Amino acid sequence: MAQPTIENKDTKMAVLIDGDNAQASLLAKMLAEVGRHGSVTIRRIYGDWTTSSMHSWKDALHNHAVQPIQQFRYTVGKNATDSALIIDAMDIMHRRFVEGFCIISSDSDYTRLATRIREEGFFVMGIGQKKTPKSFVNACDIFIYTENLAPRRDSQQRADRGRDRGRDRGRSGSRKAEPQEQPPSPPQESQPQSLYAGSDPMPLLREAFEMAVQENGWANLGPMGKALQQLDPGFDPRSFGQRQLSSLIKALPDFEVRRDEDDASGGIWVRLKE
Repeated sequence: MAQPTIENKDTKMAVLIDGDNAQASLLAKMLAEVGRHGSVTIRRIYGDWTTSSMHSWKDALHNHAVQPIQQFRYTVGKNATDSALIIDAMDIMHRRFVEGFCIISSDSDYTRLATRIREEGFFVMGIGQKKTPKSFVNACDIFIYTENLAPRRDSQQRADRGRDRGRDRGRSGSRKAEPQEQPPSPPQESQPQSLYAGSDPMPLLREAFEMAVQENGWANLGPMGKALQQLDPGFDPRSFGQRQLSSLIKALPDFEVRRDEDDASGGIWVRLKE
C-alpha cells in the first residue's frame, strides 16, 4: 500500500486527545503542529469530566472547539479513557472520514492502535512527553515531544537575576552615588531548549545521510529529512536547540552545506566533510 503523504495541507486530520495524559496549556501549540500536516476536521478529548483533574481543560476546549467525550471510570485503577479513544479511532478509520490521525498521549497503550491505523495506509502523528515509551513513538509516522512546544523562560529568568544583582551592587556602594536606572533589555526571541543536552545527533544524521546520498557525494536535505523520520519518528531539530534541520546541519562542523541556485525549488544539499 502506498505510503501516506505528510506534506499535503488538504489532508483531513482527526485529533484524539487522552485527557489524562496531555497538557491543557499546550493545546493551541499542539493543534498548530497538527495543522502543519493537514486540516484538523475532528477534535475530541476523552476523560472523566466529573474529576477535578480535568478542570484545567475547560477554557482551552471552548477556545479551540474541541469536543469533550465523557468516559466514567468503572473500576478504580483502570483507565477507561484508552478504550473509548481506541473505539472512536477505529470507527473513524473504517468510515474513512479522514486521511490522518494525531494521538495526543504519552501512554504506550496506544502503540497497537497507531500500528493498526498505519497498516490501513493512514498517516499517524503522535504528540507526548519525552517520557513516552519508544514503542509508541516508533509506531507513528512522526512524533512531537511537548517539551519542544513549551515556552522557554530560562533566558528571561537569567536576565532578571542579572538586573537584580546589579541593583544590589549599587545599593552596597557609596551612599552618595545613586544607582542608575538600567534601560530595559530588548526582547529576545525565545530559543528552543535542548532535550538531549550533551548528546550527539551525528550518528543518526550520518545514517540518514547515507540513505539519501547520491553518487556525487551530496544528499538533498528533503530526502535526508524523510530518512530521519523513518529512522526515528521522534527526531526533531528543536530537541537539539535548533528550529530547523538546515540550522542544525549548519551548526555541526561535520557537514558542508550548499544551496543549488539552479534548482527551482531552491534545494539545500549537504555533504560529509572528509
